[in-house]
Amino acid sequence: MTSIFRPSAISSDFGSEGAGLRCCGYYRVSTGRQAEGDLSIPDQTRQIEAFCLARGWELAAGYVEAGASATDDNRPEFQRMIERACDDDRPFDVIVVHSYSRFFRDAFGLEMYIRKLAKAGVRLISITQELGEDPAQVMMRQVIALFDEYQSRENGKHVLRAMKENARQGFYNGSPVPLGYTTLEIEKRGARLKKKLVVDAVEAETVRLVFKLYTAGDGRIGPLGVKQLAVWLNERGYRTKRGGRFGVSAIHTILTNRTYIGEAVFNRRSSKTLRQKPESEQVQIEVPAIVDRMLFDRVQANLRARNPKVTAPRVVTGPILLTGLAACASCSGAMTLRTGTSRSGKVHRYYTCSTCARMGKSACKGRSIAMDKLDTLVTDQLAERLLQPDRLTALLSSILERRVRQAAEVDQRVAALQSDVSEAEEKLKRLYRMVEDGLTELDDILKERIADLKLNRDKAKAALDRITRTRSGPRTLDPALIDAFSRVMRDNIMTGEVPFRKAYIRSLVDRIEVDDHVVRIVGDKATLEQAVAHGALAGNAVRCFEPKWRARKDSNL
Repeated sequence: MTSIFRPSAISSDFGSEGAGLRCCGYYRVSTGRQAEGDLSIPDQTRQIEAFCLARGWELAAGYVEAGASATDDNRPEFQRMIERACDDDRPFDVIVVHSYSRFFRDAFGLEMYIRKLAKAGVRLISITQELGEDPAQVMMRQVIALFDEYQSRENGKHVLRAMKENARQGFYNGSPVPLGYTTLEIEKRGARLKKKLVVDAVEAETVRLVFKLYTAGDGRIGPLGVKQLAVWLNERGYRTKRGGRFGVSAIHTILTNRTYIGEAVFNRRSSKTLRQKPESEQVQIEVPAIVDRMLFDRVQANLRARNPKVTAPRVVTGPILLTGLAACASCSGAMTLRTGTSRSGKVHRYYTCSTCARMGKSACKGRSIAMDKLDTLVTDQLAERLLQPDRLTALLSSILERRVRQAAEVDQRVAALQSDVSEAEEKLKRLYRMVEDGLTELDDILKERIADLKLNRDKAKAALDRITRTRSGPRTLDPALIDAFSRVMRDNIMTGEVPFRKAYIRSLVDRIEVDDHVVRIVGDKATLEQAVAHGALAGNAVRCFEPKWRARKDSNL
């Protein structure tokens, strides 16, 4: 659009009296691929040199921007040039560009920098759009800038549309490849190679290890936090995709990246503002999964629960076994550590109602219990009353019965959907056969009927796929699995370091209510069943379930 302004049509204010001016050239292409082609920048350089030579100007410097958009000023070479041009020693009189679009593709930005340069006594000249400073030519320059901006936005819209369609077909668009994946060339369309993400077997093991360490630890200590996990990996020589050391951000990105469960997303955020786009504009890409979905969901629950904005770090990793679990039965306030020293100099440690300690007995009458006594009482009762195979089987029987009923309903739905898919495909086959045999013509009505059948078939297939992905776990629990879980959990809550024991207790217990004459251990059957089924820690999310372990509303102790 800018080519309508011919250099010969409009003269520059720099006539022959401008000979001897010092100028610098600015050369830019938008992408690295254009820079690698080695055509545009050499051509810009040749034309600008010839332009300056014809006018007797000294080309004192040149700034090359290889692969940067001109829609904003986030360009290193551009900023260096502007900074140098505005220096007090006035190194340049003129900045020369091939066209105004090489300098800026934003009308406001172009005018802002032209005025900034003018204050420093520097002019911007386009060799293909030579304009002066009278009002008519300034207006024309602004019109050119508006057309450049419009053209840039239109190009961006069409490029994004093509990339979204490429993503819908399952192809890789060129964003950084996550750890655990690599790209594989699938096919060639014209001059373009189509690639997809595939699992890198070596790196995938590192990803699985990260999830394992976060949920279950390495067998010697309890589940690792994000920072501990980074330290653990770095000490043992593990490295990121680019060969660097792991940090907190890299670990958190791995733990929250849904690509690892096969759900890659294209166009999630704006590349400029980094704001998340509406889901309607995002494109889901199916990729091979590395991590089990249930494990991933458990990790997300743990991350939310361990967020310092939700749960204080001392609750997760502190040295007090029942921090965050023990609560006063009267006011529901947390039972926190208090110490006292006897006359003999011995220090005694207690769990004390924090409400009473902070606000006095008018808020809560308060209660205290020796720390060793409560710790031993809770762990012993969990080991002897809850974590016994017979007790676990009895507790989980009702939830397994409900799961069987739900599974039967799901099976009926699956059968109905499979029938819908088969029926639609059979009808499509009959219609195709009629067209092939010449019994009917493929008119608009028949095309519409075929489209409706395909739509119904695809809907049924999508529903089947969702059911397959979200289907519940096993309908029965193997007695051997229950026995192994019982034995391992008893050992884990009774022995080892405090953070390790605490993590396992928190995987089973929601809260511990401390009353005057009784201590109630409150938990949820579904969480217990999940822990048994997977043989690992259940999610540590903040929960507020009914005390379902106490079927008679009494204590387990």
